[in-house]
Amino acid sequence: MAVQRLDRGDLWKNKARVLQLQLRQRFRVAVDRHRPSVLADRYFSSSVQRWLRRFRDFRRDSLPSSSSFYRKKVSKDFDVEVDSAIFRMLQAVAVPLIGNVCHVFMNGLNRVQVYGLEKLHDALLNRPKNKPLITVSNHVASVDDPFVIASLLPPRVLLDAQNLRWTLCASDRCFSNPVTSAFFRSVKVLPVSRGDGIYQMGMDMAISKLNSGGWVHIFPEGSRSRDGGKTVRSSKRGVGRLVLDADSTPIVLPFVHTGMQDVMPIGANFPRIGKTVTVLIGDPIIFDDLLNSEEATEASRGKLYDAVASRIGHQLQNLKVKVDKLALEQSIRLENHNKDGAERAANILHQVDLDPFGLGSHEYIRYESLVEETQTKQNDMSPEEATADVYTRMGYSCEGGIGSRIRSYMDPTELMGFAARGLLMNCRSKEKYSDTSDIRPLKTWKQYLEANMLKQWNTC
Repeated sequence: MAVQRLDRGDLWKNKARVLQLQLRQRFRVAVDRHRPSVLADRYFSSSVQRWLRRFRDFRRDSLPSSSSFYRKKVSKDFDVEVDSAIFRMLQAVAVPLIGNVCHVFMNGLNRVQVYGLEKLHDALLNRPKNKPLITVSNHVASVDDPFVIASLLPPRVLLDAQNLRWTLCASDRCFSNPVTSAFFRSVKVLPVSRGDGIYQMGMDMAISKLNSGGWVHIFPEGSRSRDGGKTVRSSKRGVGRLVLDADSTPIVLPFVHTGMQDVMPIGANFPRIGKTVTVLIGDPIIFDDLLNSEEATEASRGKLYDAVASRIGHQLQNLKVKVDKLALEQSIRLENHNKDGAERAANILHQVDLDPFGLGSHEYIRYESLVEETQTKQNDMSPEEATADVYTRMGYSCEGGIGSRIRSYMDPTELMGFAARGLLMNCRSKEKYSDTSDIRPLKTWKQYLEANMLKQWNTC
């Protein structure tokens, strides 16, 4: 047995020597005897290793990997199977319905102030045929799309589901189960997976829509604002791919809004009403100087994506500063308007002929002079004592009919407002007041009845 093992060992050595001679004759180089190979007693020459290294470099450079960037062309019919006839029918019904409901909610139950609306309408309705459109905006609330988009478009445009926007949403948020997946697909939402990069299927589907001349809306920040919409974060690289990898360079229209944080606060389950949203639409972003420069021809694809995304983010940040300034000016203007309205109401009250009601203008003048006389006294008294003192003095000084007696217990501006407030008091008094004695106008009537009518009733 030992002799057989030695024979087998010599046989393998002879085979290794033969292979060594063949390699030496093939590559005409000496074999390195000091580096063992994977196979026993055999050696690889430095030339073989050099050729293997060249082959690996060629494979790495020619084939795209997860860490390299390249232009991935997408055909127009990329998602023809996904975009079936059933979903097109659902989109034709769901998109106009939900769009018009959101339009009524934003413009009817809230207030939307838009600056530069003609820029969006011109880009949407008057752009060349098959010219793609990308709209970019900041992301404040979970209902930015469709609420803000619907508020900017007239109802007749919202009825055309085919030409309305496509948008992107995270698959773990909008496509977590079959029901939500079917709903969001029926309202023209495309799924994207967080962390899968810019060459995933959802991005390819968005580029396919652009290649067909469609409209895609995207939030370049990638997610909602973490500070309530106070700032705009930098844009992600994915928006750069949408711009550069489309067959024709799309129109990129930016707009920024503020106020949606009040309509849909963080943690709220339902949107609020009675809020004001301000939207500022900017000019289309131009990339010709960036794409046609000499540096662009030599730059890598990843740097071009970053340059496009950086320009979009910079434009959104500039618009954010402007829209915040416009919203502040608008709030100040509205506050001044309310003050002017109160002053006009007071002037109208001065001009009303109160004689037929027993509230003559001479009595009102006497009331004002009485208040002026007691101003110095009120500085040393509490507000309750000061008000009671005015009403008491009026009670002894005013004479006349029933109106004058009521005036002795009530400020004339309160008397005029009492009639208007009475329309709403019946439905709100049960909710806001547990006791009707808390309502000041009712206390006035009660004091008047106790002081006059009840006394006459008791004496009868």
